[in-house]
Amino acid sequence: MSFTKEDIKRIAEEQNVRFIRLQFTDLLGTIKNVEIPVSQLDKALDNKMMFDGSSIEGYVRIEESDMYLYPDLDTWVVFPWVAQDRVARLICDIYMPDGTPFAGDPRGILKRALMEAEEMGFTAMNVGPEPEFFLFKTDERGEPTTELNDQGGYFDLAPMDMGENCRREIVLTLEEMGFEIEASHHEVAPGQHEIDFKYADAIKAADQIQTFKLVVKTIARQHGLHATFMPKPLFGVNGSGMHCHQSLFQGSTNVFYDEKDRLGLSQTARYYMAGVLEHARAMAAITNPTINSYKRMVPGYEAPCYVAWSASNRSPMIRIPASRGLSTRIEVRNPDPAANPYLALAVMLKAGLDGIKNKTPLPAPVDRNIYIMTEEERLESGVPSLPSDLKEALDEMLRSDVVCDALGEHALAHFYELKEIEWDMYKTQVHQWERDQYLTLY
Repeated sequence: MSFTKEDIKRIAEEQNVRFIRLQFTDLLGTIKNVEIPVSQLDKALDNKMMFDGSSIEGYVRIEESDMYLYPDLDTWVVFPWVAQDRVARLICDIYMPDGTPFAGDPRGILKRALMEAEEMGFTAMNVGPEPEFFLFKTDERGEPTTELNDQGGYFDLAPMDMGENCRREIVLTLEEMGFEIEASHHEVAPGQHEIDFKYADAIKAADQIQTFKLVVKTIARQHGLHATFMPKPLFGVNGSGMHCHQSLFQGSTNVFYDEKDRLGLSQTARYYMAGVLEHARAMAAITNPTINSYKRMVPGYEAPCYVAWSASNRSPMIRIPASRGLSTRIEVRNPDPAANPYLALAVMLKAGLDGIKNKTPLPAPVDRNIYIMTEEERLESGVPSLPSDLKEALDEMLRSDVVCDALGEHALAHFYELKEIEWDMYKTQVHQWERDQYLTLY
């Protein structure tokens, strides 16, 4: 839905909105906001709200801290869960004092990638994300525990799925906020859930992922639960992914579809897919950005560990869903919900466009279960593995001109620095597993 300044001011008055959150996202994908009283709404709508960028991860140094919030009027929404003194939200782009876009703004980075696609003749990138999450019980202080809310499995329902009521209220809240929900269900692991919403253009899809996370966590808290998008919170069960269905359009035409092709895939789709596969290892630091992300991507738990594609099985990194025509798309299965959605979509798009520009040949599909193939069989089939840890992923990222260009110099340098610190902290810690293994043995 599109809004004008007048629409927003009228709705704010009619619905007794008292505060507005000017929301944006830091480099690590964390939602940030500056909350203002409604008396400052005119100032915000005129792009005159300033904040301290030096306080935000991956933004700027203290000596260049002044930055401006430019609200995207189409992201206006009033939060349904606040009954009195209501709160509304606007998602913002970040600008410098001289009126230029901030190079390190994740939303701006995705916009730059979309501008390149437009220059190549593609008017839209459509994305259908599938972020999964876990629900844990909280203790008497409201702090999260590792006790699951249920012992349900894939597509289970109450009484096995004890999260059903919470999930249903999340769906109703999302619908009230303008989401078109297609399905919701219990996922494979106990306590794990998925809610699917309709595809949208890339910017809106990334905005929706951030809004989705906020709603899930808020409603879960009201049910005495803690929702987490941590990729692998528990050993021995499936982790949470964020499969990203994607396609390119020219006007109303899906350029990924070719009715004459045996699989219904155009040559453009094949080049795009080849680009994503070629740069998959380099993109992993963005699509799977935490140390914990690589605990999910191990054989045996349905997460894609291998760089391959297929139209007939789910073990490769890219799957071709059965729908054709306007719904023809590729499903990239390795991203997880800890990823910054703006950066993840930007690097996937740039990789796909690189494949189109260079007419990168698509490898043959791998239609057998890769999980049961030996390493020798995988090598013979030309199926490389995704990185096994964050350090390997970061090294691969730095070797890729495509991924580095997608992020830009500012975001690349700051992202790498933050993740290098994260890796150093992890590798110098002594973990419980080590104590369990070695304390009495040596």
